[in-house]
Amino acid sequence: QVQLVESGGGLVQAGGSLRLSCAASGRTFSRYVMGWFRQAPGEERELVAGISWTGFSTYYGDSVKGRFTISRDNAKNTVYLQMNSLKPEDTAVYYCASAGYGSRWDVAADYDNWGQGTQVTVSS
Repeated sequence: QVQLVESGGGLVQAGGSLRLSCAASGRTFSRYVMGWFRQAPGEERELVAGISWTGFSTYYGDSVKGRFTISRDNAKNTVYLQMNSLKPEDTAVYYCASAGYGSRWDVAADYDNWGQGTQVTVSS
């Protein structure tokens, strides 16, 4: 398993932007499907965005389509989540996650490894 470390969370006003980063250890990062999950208090963890190992295919949850963009840089072993037009309902702990080669980037159950999470708070 790769080790995942998120950064970039914080407090932002509604309508603002944040970019989350997830640095992964290991030389086989390019063979992992990557994704971002979030979990708000009292709610289940949900898959927000996923990206294939090539980066050519992506998935977005309905609540973030058109506002969030997932990308990856395999040379830097890093995956990003650009979050624009943030809303108070985006407030949550955001987790970077990975799944092995051949996994589906749009299926939450395929992910089996998570980072420690980073808090994103959007004020109204």
